[in-house]
Amino acid sequence: MKRLLQQGFTLIELMIVVAIIGILAAVALPAYQDYTVRAKVSEAVIAGSSVKSLMSEAFQTDGTVGLDAAAGAYNKTPATDPSKTSKYVKSIAVGAATPWTIAVAVKADGLNGIPTGLDGGTITFAPNVNGNTPVATSQGAIDWACASNTSVTATKRNLKNVTLGTLQAKYAPSECR
Repeated sequence: MKRLLQQGFTLIELMIVVAIIGILAAVALPAYQDYTVRAKVSEAVIAGSSVKSLMSEAFQTDGTVGLDAAAGAYNKTPATDPSKTSKYVKSIAVGAATPWTIAVAVKADGLNGIPTGLDGGTITFAPNVNGNTPVATSQGAIDWACASNTSVTATKRNLKNVTLGTLQAKYAPSECR
C-alpha cells in the first residue's frame, strides 16, 4: 500500500493565517496612526519649552512684574512670525497678564501628516507656584501645567492654574492630557 505524504499547507490553513493577519492589521493601524500624529504634535511641546524657560527666568528675576515684561516682550513679535512657527507649529502666544498662559497652536495643512481637522488646535502651558497662579508675593520655582482639551494630569498633580487648550487629548502627549 502506498502512503501519500502531505507537503505544504492546505488552502484553509492559508486562509486562516491571512484572516488573522488582517484582523491584527485592522487593530494596529489606527493605533499607529494616532501614535504618529502624537509624535508630530509633541513638537508643539518642544516649541513651548523655550517660552517656558523665558517666563520662568523672568519670574525668578522679577516675580510677576517679570512675567508681565517677558510676556509683553515676547508678544511684540506676531504669534505667526516665522521664528515662532515650524512644520508642525502654527503659532505661539503668551497671555500678557495673569495667568500668563502660553498657547501653542498645531499646524495641520494636509502636507505634514497631521489631520487637517486639528489645524489650529492648541496645547496650553500655565505657570503655577506652589500649585497656584503666581502672585506678587509668590516664592519658589514655576511648575507648568500642560493641557489639551482635558487637564487630567495637571489636576492629579494638584496644579490649580490650568487653562484648557482645544487639541483633542488623544493626540496630545500624556503630560498634556
